[in-house]
Amino acid sequence: MLLDFGLSPRETARRLARRGLAPSDIAAVVVTHEHDDHVGHAFAFSAQQGVPVWLTHGTLRAVQEARKPGAPEIDLELNIEDRSAFAIGDLQVQPYTVPHDAREPVQFVFSDGASRLGVLTDIGAPTPHVEASLSGCDALVLETNHDLDLLWGGEYPRWLKERVSGPWGHLDNGQAERLLRAIDRTRLKHVVAAHLSQQNNRPELARAALARAMGCEEDWVEVATQEDGFGWRDLR
Repeated sequence: MLLDFGLSPRETARRLARRGLAPSDIAAVVVTHEHDDHVGHAFAFSAQQGVPVWLTHGTLRAVQEARKPGAPEIDLELNIEDRSAFAIGDLQVQPYTVPHDAREPVQFVFSDGASRLGVLTDIGAPTPHVEASLSGCDALVLETNHDLDLLWGGEYPRWLKERVSGPWGHLDNGQAERLLRAIDRTRLKHVVAAHLSQQNNRPELARAALARAMGCEEDWVEVATQEDGFGWRDLR
């Protein structure tokens, strides 16, 4: 399963190969929201490989409205209904709502019935619902998008700084740390800092923030880089 599909099919195939996989191994694509870096190539891949794309009705509507003239029609029967859990093969997929500047954005918790993987990126501010959704996970991929000082001292225009740091934007390191402290961490075996801005964050800052929340050594926290992502993790 692929969560989001913003990279080109060629780049995606290259990255899959680094993990011992091919595009033909993918059974489904699950999409969080309509921003191009998350859904840009999902439908072309779906057409090529004949795999379903799962997304909310709001996300589908936003993608359809943004479709360029002459682009193929998007015809999907599989949509996320009422935030209900659904199954893809042996995995249960539980969507949960998040505040972000998109039409109907969600994030996901994945489970095989024994272990739970929580994923949270592209959220402007933590909520009690998010905390409850991520409590009790065995592994967590958590957005640490920016450092506030680097963002506000950087070269982004003011409107973009306000958008990124606002309640519908992205988590800064401090927000991610506070969220991680607030959830039930008793089962957590893996924590990965993700969705880091190359301009407005540093891996060592993100790692230090999450390590403080976990009370662990900083090198225990992994950082997903934009170029390499991160390696396989065993949740068992």
